[in-house]
Amino acid sequence: MSESTPRSFDVLILGGGSGGYAAALRSAQLGLTVGLVEESKVGGTCLHNGCIPTKALLHAAEVAETAAHGPSIGVSTTFAGVDMNGVNAYKQGVIDRLYKGLQGLIKSRKVTMIEGHGTLVGPDAIEVRGERYTGKNIVLATGSYARSLPGLEIGGRVMTSDQALNLDYVPRSAIVLGGGVIGVEFASVWKSFGSEVHIIEALPHLAPNEDESLSKGLERAFRKRKIGFTLGKRFQSVTQDDNGVTVTLEDGTTQQADILLVAVGRGPRTASLGYEQQGLNMDRGFVLTDDRLHTGVGSIYAVGDIVPGLQLAHRGFQQGIFVAEQIAGLNPQPIVESNIPRVTYCEPEVASVGLTEAKAAEQYGADKIASVEYNLGGNGKSQILGTTGFIKLIRVVDGPVVGVHMLGARVGEQIGEAQLIVSWDAHPEDVAPLVHAHPTQNEALGEAHLALAGKPLHAHD
Repeated sequence: MSESTPRSFDVLILGGGSGGYAAALRSAQLGLTVGLVEESKVGGTCLHNGCIPTKALLHAAEVAETAAHGPSIGVSTTFAGVDMNGVNAYKQGVIDRLYKGLQGLIKSRKVTMIEGHGTLVGPDAIEVRGERYTGKNIVLATGSYARSLPGLEIGGRVMTSDQALNLDYVPRSAIVLGGGVIGVEFASVWKSFGSEVHIIEALPHLAPNEDESLSKGLERAFRKRKIGFTLGKRFQSVTQDDNGVTVTLEDGTTQQADILLVAVGRGPRTASLGYEQQGLNMDRGFVLTDDRLHTGVGSIYAVGDIVPGLQLAHRGFQQGIFVAEQIAGLNPQPIVESNIPRVTYCEPEVASVGLTEAKAAEQYGADKIASVEYNLGGNGKSQILGTTGFIKLIRVVDGPVVGVHMLGARVGEQIGEAQLIVSWDAHPEDVAPLVHAHPTQNEALGEAHLALAGKPLHAHD
């Protein structure tokens, strides 16, 4: 840092991932002076070893599947294999372009970048490399790390998504520990690349946080793709040697593969950063806040993966904007957690917004909700794409749609309209007259609302 670098700011942010950089850009836009502390690269997990690189792999997987199945639609393609060095170069190219753009954006908004590891040392102060910086407001946005299980050492053939993203070969076989978002996405990629894949999930379903019908639909689709899975059994131990890994479950059964991917979720990155010492309320490493993301200490806010709730880049991003507006006195509307869209980018895709049927029944009473499932079998574009799945809607009887749950190719792209419907308390009767373009996957969303409004056209009554 040069001598001219300011040491005090209106807003001082610790962490330059989705939450931190969004808070920085919005604060600067609102005329506040901003310092952004980052020890690695701005963009954080999402850009460098999370959402963006995994979606690049998933696109490569889609191209591999398309090549493999060309003859089924009369196109003479063959799938000769995957060059992981080429895939990784493509993936890195995407990251580099986005990273360069983000750096330019931060520079143009006159955000002061403070490089190095920061520690909270006072209610208004962060120390970086022995230098003290102060902020009238502090925003903590230190993100998350790939968790393991107690006694499960990461190394060699046992890896988290961090190492799996940089593999320079396609494993012949892989065991995936964890059937949540990260686990099913990697399983989907490796299967498309030609690996034998088996998922182990301790809970009764894959994608266990989704509506149960989505989870069961994904399991059917994975069986069809010959992706193996074991549900409701817990991991006990793993050994590895030059030939591969052997995983033992609590019931004594064993499985062998080239590698083990540990995908048991992400933990909050809050250890040894001075949070407890400054009196922040913590729970299992997470920073507790009120609904305005204030920690209850001084003018300290927290955003993103360190705050209990969905660990999604777009949630952190929106929370960063919210906190900037809160600091600037704009009194923004608190973010409704259940209305944050959720997408799992495996094949087929899973997308949802709002309440699951179980949660809706809990909130409104089982006799006060109604649901409908519209099967993609009746959708022209789905037939063209050769995808199966459905759209499930949940409504309050004589009231709004409170949940949209989708399974099928490209349904993640439909979550925008679904989000508007749920967030704006639309009734099915409000959506039914809207014209949905034909033939699109989006049309299935319209058909589902027609069915829920009591006038299904492309569905059997």
